[in-house]
Amino acid sequence: MITFGALGAARITPEALIKPCQQEPRAQVSLIAARDKRRAAIFATQHSIDFIAENYDELVNDPRINAVYIALPIHAHHQWAIQALRAGKHVLCEKSLASNQRQAVEMAQVAAETGLILMDAFHYRYHPLFHRAQEIYASGLLGKIISIHAEFNVPVPDSRDIRMNYGTAGGVTMDIGCYPISWVRHLTATEPMAIEANAEVGPMNVDVYLATQMLFPGNLQVSTAADMRPDAKFTAFIKVVGEIGTMVVNNPIAPQLGHYIELQLNDKVSREQFSTRPTYSYQLDAFVAAVESQRQPLTGPEDAVQQMAVIDRCYEAAGLPVRGL
Repeated sequence: MITFGALGAARITPEALIKPCQQEPRAQVSLIAARDKRRAAIFATQHSIDFIAENYDELVNDPRINAVYIALPIHAHHQWAIQALRAGKHVLCEKSLASNQRQAVEMAQVAAETGLILMDAFHYRYHPLFHRAQEIYASGLLGKIISIHAEFNVPVPDSRDIRMNYGTAGGVTMDIGCYPISWVRHLTATEPMAIEANAEVGPMNVDVYLATQMLFPGNLQVSTAADMRPDAKFTAFIKVVGEIGTMVVNNPIAPQLGHYIELQLNDKVSREQFSTRPTYSYQLDAFVAAVESQRQPLTGPEDAVQQMAVIDRCYEAAGLPVRGL
């Protein structure tokens, strides 16, 4: 049995952890801690969590749990993931895993030293929709791949949102744009050779829009975009253009809310759809399997280090400081 303690009474926690655990007999959430204990108590009552820790430190050291879910602001991920690992707990950490590559390397080192699971919560990675997109991409069905464009836009109208604060490792690329970057990395199974980027800045050093142009091996032209400006419209897709066909992956972020893969080959258009089981449930499956096998998952420490390296390069290319400095 995997018994989680949840760090932070975050809005994402019910969908990302509590509901999947309710459907999984091998996992449960039994402990929570928040900055405000009263808030933790309300959250625990709402979601039938048995115990409340006085603070984060008490939670990670509690012998009643063997895993910690971290849904704190990104700047706090490094500290608490390391403390949880050193306390003997497996860690499922919301993305972005760290504020920068250096922090991700340190977290990976501690995971290796302790032999515990450290999972970057890119839940889309475990859904059949993305697995099928990878299969089509690698099959040669589209011919030689010419270009890829991936985009994810979500409006964030509240100027007080933590994503609008450089000090909490905020910025659209850290919370939203990390997805298109991850999509293209995993679809191509390679890393960008060169990166150009341009950004629109809201609060100081905080990107509210960032677009990239990347060169991947084989002279593959890849672009990504992410937008959290107040007038942004929700968009989440990947478009792959090959010499003999195109593929559009619609809504890889939350296929449970509607999705499809559309293929256009020789003037024929077809669509495929897959399970509407939530991505978070597939993610929990993968976490449980990783703990049971004692093997790091697809979005384990090694991948997280590479992901943060690309994000750091995007910020540098856009003339912005990396997070966490």
